Amino acid sequence: MKGRSEGGQKKKVIALVCVVALVLVCVYLFYGSSDHRASAIEYGRKLGLGGGDEDETKQDDSSSSFGLDDGFTPRSFPVCDDKHSELIPCLDRNLIYQMRLKLDLSLMEHYERHCPPSERRFNCLIPPPNGYKVPIKWPKSRDEVWKVNIPHTHLAHEKSDQNWMVVKGDKINFPGGGTHFHYGADKYIASMANMLNFPNNVFNNGGKLRTVFDVGCGVASFGGYLLSSDILTMSLAPNDVHQNQIQFALERGIPASLGVLGTKRLPYPSRSFELAHCSRCRIDWLQRDGILLLELDRVLRPGGYFAYSSPEAYAQDEEDLRIWREMSALVERMCWKIAAKRNQTDGPNTLKLIYDRGLMGAVHSWCEAFSTYPRTYDLLHGWDIISDIKKKGCSEVDLLLEMDRILRPSGFIIIRDKQRAVDLVKKYLKALHWEEVGTKIDSDSDQDSDNVVLVVQKKLWLTSESLRDME
Repeated sequence: MKGRSEGGQKKKVIALVCVVALVLVCVYLFYGSSDHRASAIEYGRKLGLGGGDEDETKQDDSSSSFGLDDGFTPRSFPVCDDKHSELIPCLDRNLIYQMRLKLDLSLMEHYERHCPPSERRFNCLIPPPNGYKVPIKWPKSRDEVWKVNIPHTHLAHEKSDQNWMVVKGDKINFPGGGTHFHYGADKYIASMANMLNFPNNVFNNGGKLRTVFDVGCGVASFGGYLLSSDILTMSLAPNDVHQNQIQFALERGIPASLGVLGTKRLPYPSRSFELAHCSRCRIDWLQRDGILLLELDRVLRPGGYFAYSSPEAYAQDEEDLRIWREMSALVERMCWKIAAKRNQTDGPNTLKLIYDRGLMGAVHSWCEAFSTYPRTYDLLHGWDIISDIKKKGCSEVDLLLEMDRILRPSGFIIIRDKQRAVDLVKKYLKALHWEEVGTKIDSDSDQDSDNVVLVVQKKLWLTSESLRDME
């Protein structure tokens, strides 16, 4: 009996020790995670050029929660690591590796959009690069940008023989050169206008040519020089080994987008462009029985042009001549002189009306990140976008963080929405380092008298590490 009682006591002691250990682990995890959240918020408060209120130092850990309660007002968001200063969430190559996506490289699926699930999103503010400067104003920015804003000069060295870009001191210059622009983009454009018999060699053809689609655009000098001819160009290139080419185009103030002709349709309505331009764009137009040419046919207007050019050195190359013959036969079978009329887009096609007016846009769901670099736009305008995102069951906070990502420091946001949506945005102004410029009741709205217009400006802020580097 004595042996049995001792055995029972040992079991009780072991059970008690296990319970105590479990409680200690839970306490450690709880307080450890709280400290981690607090340190993230502290890192988010390491700012320069604005802020500095004493009450920020007294915030409690509850401000690190990103949910929205009635009485909750967030004080700050954590700042992303510097290595994410150029993060594009839906075009993140690391995400493809982490999620082990099985993609067909021959079809360019690895350059298409693959958005992270909610648990893999970076809910933090994208920091500007060290020493970031407010971009040079247009039209001067067409020809030069600050090197510190896009510290990637490898393209200048790689394409030095083609005169794409030249590093000069603290700036990067764009002489207007390119693979085919031996005498500059302006001369190339004039020669194309002459070839098409446009009046006075002016490329807009008396206002008949308004929108152009440039595939494989490089640093978008072609589109940049067309702006002086009153032509809007959508420049498209993949996030490939020359991944910063679109970033340079956007910094110059030229409309451009990251994308690829792969397995998905382009985010543009049917019959959007008067001309599609491929200058050594390295696209296999004959693959899969010419399906990529069919997509090009969809976005070209009846009577539109497809300009396909290659360097003079390839003019007598047997392989290039074969491709040219097969492409000519294919487009002849497609009857490009009479463009097929198809309704290829779903839902209310208001974007088509925008293109009919000679303007531009793209189909996009704001439940996901936009296919562009951080600090792309000087102005964002959202009409009912906060209310719409709520109806779709998506996160309003994720949307605000995405808007902050693609907006340049010192840029503006115009939000036209219901009072509830505007109040929500105002709660996050301090956390996002946005400043209210003004609020006005939308008296022009016929739909809802409760609509309010809110204008905010994004402050130029830097991390403490950036400030130390500048000293």
